[in-house]
Order: sequence, then structure tokens, then C-alpha cells
Amino acid sequence: MRRKIAQISTVHIRTDTRIAVKICQSLAQGLDADVALFVQDGLGSKAAEAACGVSIIDTGPKARGRLARAFSGAWRMYRAVRRWRPDVVQFHDPELIWIGLLLRLSGIKVIYDVHEDVPRQILAKFYLSRPKARVISVVASVVEAIAARFVSRIVAATPVIAARFPAHKTITVCNYPKLSEFPSAIDTDPAKRSPHIAYVGGISEIRGGAEMIDALAKCKHPDVRLIFAGSFAPESYGDVLRARPGWDRVQFEGWADRGDVARILSSVRCGIVMFQPTPNNCYGRPTKMFEYMASGLPVIASDFPVWREIVEGAGCGLLVDPQDPAAIAEAMDWILAHPDEAASMGERGRRAVEEIYSWSNEAQKLLDLYRDVLGVPVREHGPAEGQLT
Repeated sequence: MRRKIAQISTVHIRTDTRIAVKICQSLAQGLDADVALFVQDGLGSKAAEAACGVSIIDTGPKARGRLARAFSGAWRMYRAVRRWRPDVVQFHDPELIWIGLLLRLSGIKVIYDVHEDVPRQILAKFYLSRPKARVISVVASVVEAIAARFVSRIVAATPVIAARFPAHKTITVCNYPKLSEFPSAIDTDPAKRSPHIAYVGGISEIRGGAEMIDALAKCKHPDVRLIFAGSFAPESYGDVLRARPGWDRVQFEGWADRGDVARILSSVRCGIVMFQPTPNNCYGRPTKMFEYMASGLPVIASDFPVWREIVEGAGCGLLVDPQDPAAIAEAMDWILAHPDEAASMGERGRRAVEEIYSWSNEAQKLLDLYRDVLGVPVREHGPAEGQLT
């Protein structure tokens, strides 16, 4: 009898890159098992939306408000998963911890996928006062510590996150890019491209939206443009940025799907990520930075120790103080004024992804984890990355 694996989330969309594109498809390709993605978006469970052997099961509209999502939405998810009777459930939201524990008590093997350093992330929530954030951060840390004792395994998105959990049941599966989405490095003369720089992802205060806009106003290159591909968080933050002097040099694309991201990155000279120095950001590994590298682009990145090790180690870009628009502008101008050196940085970044920072390595670790949990056959070398589309 084929084993059944459920990936569940009440927060993430059904096309989430880490969950749907990478984890679900890797498991479906690499294991002799039925894989289903349980979401909560009210869009339905249409068979046509299944991809690469992954079924999509919609558990109804997303509950309004955090409390409703954490309780009524989570309970609805629990009932749907129980009806499907999976052998393993991997959940992706900290608010589903209590559901994960209930599923574990019912005999299902449960894996907690920790995308973010939740206690540190809470400390940077703009809608929480500092005292309240500290209390909630401590509570979150205690809850995760208790959950770690009972779940079957833990998958952490970064080594820093992994260090918070028991080593004997935790593996790190970084959110590195699939090279099949970015098939080649820069294949045109960088000097012939428009002097555009790309930022892909959520646009918020703690991700340096204002600093990037202010840097544009200080750039000396007359034709510089920043391609913004993402959504504002909160939506009102867009009004804040539009009022800043550098906004006239922004080309706002809005939300971009995977194909749009690849298209945008193939047309610019550089990728930028200016996360601000919050506790969670300093130790994170932003997917966008590795996607820039996979696209053969030089990167302009925040000068955090963890990021410095990656960027300087690969020789693939420039590091600046993310709170200094003048320094950011200087880095932008340097990249645009030195196309040959920038192209060499991009080539080195692409090579680093091919050798170290690609999803194929992470997928194999995930498959090995499931082999240990389930005891099901796994392809000897795991699926070829080109097949995971």
C-alpha cells in the first residue's frame, strides 16, 4: 500500500515556493507515496491544479484574523487531514503546533517545518509594543520547546534555527533555489542591459523599503531604475514609499509568479536585498539573494555576519550598511559603472549556487529524512533537479 504524506498550512498560498514547488514536488518525485498539499484559501480542490503528482486539498476559506485562523481555521484543517488518514504530516505554521500534537497523539508521524526563527521574528512585529513582544517571544520559545519533545522530526530553514532544537531529530533544509527555474547565468553583455536593479519579495519597513527608495534619490546614474516585484506589508506602506523623493525611479511590478521572477532577473544588472538589522533578519538566509546569484547577477546585500560569509565567500557582490541610503546608492552606482567586474561577480555567484546553494542538495536531505521516518524506498541519488518542475 502506498504511503500518504500531507503538507499542511493555513497561512501559505498553494503555490508557495518552499512548500509547493520544492518540498511537495521533491517528495512526489522521489518517494513511492501519495503527496497532498492541504491549504486554506477557498479556491477549491480542482484536480487540474495538481502538479507533478501532488494533490491540492482546499479546507475552505482562510479564517479572518489571527485568532480565528489559529483556532477555527486550524481545527478545520485538523478534521480534513484526519479524514485523509496520512502516514506523515509536515506542518508549516507555528500556529498549527497544537494541531500537530493532536495528530501525533492519533498515531500519525509529524514533522514541524520551521521557516522562521519565531521568537526573534516576534520581537520585530511592528504592531506589538516592545514589552508585549518580549512576553510573546518567550511564550513562543517555550511552546516550540515543548512541541520539539513530541513531534517526530523538525526541519529547520537555516542552521541558526536548527540550533534551537534537539540535534538528534532536527535537520536543516535551506530554501535554496532550483536551478531549473534559472537555467543559465547572464547570457547577454551586461553593459547592453538597461541600468536596472531588482528587488523581489515582500516590501516592508524591516526589509528596507524606505532605504532602497532613498538610495535611488542619491544615485548619480541618470537612468537607474529599481524594479520592485512584490507586495507591500502592510498595504498602507506603499503610500509611505510613493511619497519619498526616489519613487520616480521605481518601476513597480506588483506580485510576481515564478515565471515573472525569472523574466525580471534576466533583464536587470543587479539584485538587491536590504533587510534591516532585526534579530530575525540578521541570522536569516533570504531566498531572494540566492535567486539573484542563481540568475548570474551580482548582489548588493546587507552587511550582516551570516550574509558576509556567503557573499564574500563567493565573491559575488557588495555589502553595505542597510540603514545608510548614501552607501546603498554608492554600491548601486559602482555596479552600473563597472559592468565587467559586476558580470564576474554574477558568474561567481552562479557557480556558488551550482556547487553549494542549490535545492538539489536540500531535496536529498529531505528525502533521506522521510526514508528514515517511513522506511519507504528512495531513489538512490534522489530526483534530478531538472525533473522537479
